[in-house]
Amino acid sequence: MSERLKVIQWATGGVGRAAIENIMVHPELELTGCWVHSEQKAGQDAGELCGLGSIGVTASNDIDTLVALDADCVMYSPIMPDPELVKRFLVSGKNVVTPLNWFYPDRNDVADLENACQRGNSTLHGTGIHPGGITERFPLMVSALSASITHVRAEEFSDIRTYNAPAVVSDIMLFGKTPEDARQSAMTQLLGGGFGQSMNMVAAELGFDIDPEVKSTHDIAVATRPIESPIGVIEPGLVAAQRFTWQRSVRSKPVITVRVNWFMGEEHLEPGWNFGPDGERFEVEIEGDPSSHVTFHGWHPESVAAGLVRNPGIIATANHCVSAIPYVCNAAAGVKTYLDLPLIAGRAAPELSV
Repeated sequence: MSERLKVIQWATGGVGRAAIENIMVHPELELTGCWVHSEQKAGQDAGELCGLGSIGVTASNDIDTLVALDADCVMYSPIMPDPELVKRFLVSGKNVVTPLNWFYPDRNDVADLENACQRGNSTLHGTGIHPGGITERFPLMVSALSASITHVRAEEFSDIRTYNAPAVVSDIMLFGKTPEDARQSAMTQLLGGGFGQSMNMVAAELGFDIDPEVKSTHDIAVATRPIESPIGVIEPGLVAAQRFTWQRSVRSKPVITVRVNWFMGEEHLEPGWNFGPDGERFEVEIEGDPSSHVTFHGWHPESVAAGLVRNPGIIATANHCVSAIPYVCNAAAGVKTYLDLPLIAGRAAPELSV
């Protein structure tokens, strides 16, 4: 076997912990460093932080030391991206894979990052599942089966009680707040940045002559009775479900729709939203000749309790990133989307591999 690629995992939240799990069993990768935000985690074994037992990699909160570390790639998954830090990685010769941004960026917006890639002979790639898969990779794959395409839809239906990040759910997503507060949420803009790139990729690849404006809507449902949740009881009148929609149009006719449906369960909501008979899922729909409708199950936990321990959607997000690492490390320098890379695949279980 050729020498394994050395990977630094940046942050050990849900995605970071899942990424370390995958890196440890991936036949082409080796975990060589781990950054953590808190001083409490610094100095601990990265495997212990992820429930894997000791793996011999000590977590650190010393950014300079990790930037100077000999590594091939940084799997970068903090809560929010820091482009200046990403540039430091790239200039140091480290490739970067991240679920946070740069899925299909405007080339004018990433000139500095592109320059950093050229200086360090490194590559930056954004991926994930939503955005990073459901909203562009899979629609484009399925679109090859259709002609005369008129509309593309990518949609998520999730019980947000299974997302084990209380601070994000409460303070960023603004669940449990008043509708007036939630309507001031930055989520439309934060999510719209990534989903906007996804829609631009689909539009460019399919050849839609899209209008310059992006239409977005934010709908809210409130609790009608107290709802138990991981962020505490959501009292009547407070936000218990949210629906965000983004659309691109051609001459005012919608041609691409991206939507997320996030509910604190399906009971005691006004309006009385629910997931419908198909339950939690992701959907991709292509309207054309012929049309296609694909539903993805398996990325949602069996229960709220199970999701708080191990959420398949978080794991899938991490896996899409980790699976891309060998391909990104082998790519030419620059900011690369999945359109610039060969087919990305996972790897067989260790006990089944050659």
